[in-house]
Amino acid sequence: MGSVRNPTSPPDVAPSPRTEARASPLKGEEGSDGAAHRRRHMLDLDDFSREEITALLDSADAMRELLSRSIKKAPSLRGKVVLTLFLEPSTRTRVSFEQAGKMLSADVINISGSGSSAEKGESLLNTALTLQAMHADVIVIRSPHSGAPYFLARNLQRMGVVNAGDGRHAHPTQALLDLMTMRHHIGGLEGKRVVIVGDVLHSRVARSDVFGLQALGASVVLCGPPTLIPLDLLRGGEGESLPDVSVEHDLDRAIDDADAVIALRIQQERQGAGMLPSMREYTRRWQVTEARYRRAKPGALLMHPGPMNEGVEIASSLAHGPGSQIEEQVTNGVAVRMALLYQLLTGGQEEVSE
Repeated sequence: MGSVRNPTSPPDVAPSPRTEARASPLKGEEGSDGAAHRRRHMLDLDDFSREEITALLDSADAMRELLSRSIKKAPSLRGKVVLTLFLEPSTRTRVSFEQAGKMLSADVINISGSGSSAEKGESLLNTALTLQAMHADVIVIRSPHSGAPYFLARNLQRMGVVNAGDGRHAHPTQALLDLMTMRHHIGGLEGKRVVIVGDVLHSRVARSDVFGLQALGASVVLCGPPTLIPLDLLRGGEGESLPDVSVEHDLDRAIDDADAVIALRIQQERQGAGMLPSMREYTRRWQVTEARYRRAKPGALLMHPGPMNEGVEIASSLAHGPGSQIEEQVTNGVAVRMALLYQLLTGGQEEVSE
C-alpha cells in the first residue's frame, strides 16, 4: 500500500472551489456532433441537474438490488483502477468506496495519509500526476483543504476525480446517499420539508445536502446556534438566492411538520472560542429528543451522517428507534458509490450483471 503525507499547507489548492468549478471540465466538453461527453469528475452537486441526480439515484437503486443477491459482484469495471487517497481519518467513506469498487470488479488501491514520497516534499499535484502516469482511471480524495479535488480536476488530463470530502466545503456522495434514503421512504422530494440541525458551519455534508435537496424540489430549514449557521449557505454556487432555504434557530419550531430531520455532528475539534454554548446547553436546545421528534410528521425520517455523538445530537432512544435511518444510510452509501464509479468510468454503457 502506498502512502502520502497530509500537507501542512495547501500551496497548490484552489482558494475558491466554486470559482474553480466553473472553469473545470465538470460536465465534459461537447463533441463535434454536439453531444456532451459523460462527466469525468464528481466534485459537488451544485452544478448537477435534477435529471442527472435522479439518474444517479436510479442507478444506485439497481446497485442496491445487486448487493442483495447471493452473488454480489459484477464485472462492469473489470480492468479499471480506482485509487483512494485519504488525507484525513475516515472509516465509513473510505471502506464504502473500496467496497463499491470491488463489487464492480475494479482494482482498488488504498493510499494512506502518512509516509513515503510526500514526506520528502512532494506536492499533492506531483503525487497525483505520478499516480496518473501509472494509468489509474479515477482518484477518490479526501482532504482537509477546501478546493483540493477541484485543483486536481483542473490539472489531471486522464484521471477522473471524486470528492470524498474537502475541508468544510463539500461531501457530494454523502448527500447522494441521504437523498437515496429519503427517496426510498418518502418518495419524490418535491415539496418535502427537510430540517438540517447542528453544526452547519463546519459541515461539508450540509452544503452538499442543500444543493441536492434544492435540485429535487425540497425545502430546507437550517437550525442551530446562530454562530454555527453560515448565511452564505442561503445562496447557490453562482451566488444566487436559494428561495427554499431558510434559517430557524428554535428547533421546536423548525421541526414542526418536517418530513425528515438530518442531525449533524458537533465538531468540537473545530470550535473556536465562544462559538458554541456549553454541551449541556447545546443538548438542551438543539438535541433531537423524543418530544421534539413527535412534532415532525408521523413517520418522519431521522438521519445522521456519522460519526454520531450519541446522546448529544440525537437522544439515544431515537438513534436506535424505528424512525432512525442511520444504518440504512451506510448501506445506501455503498450503492451510491457503486453507481457513481459505474457512471464516471463507463458512462452507464456497460451491463451490470452477475
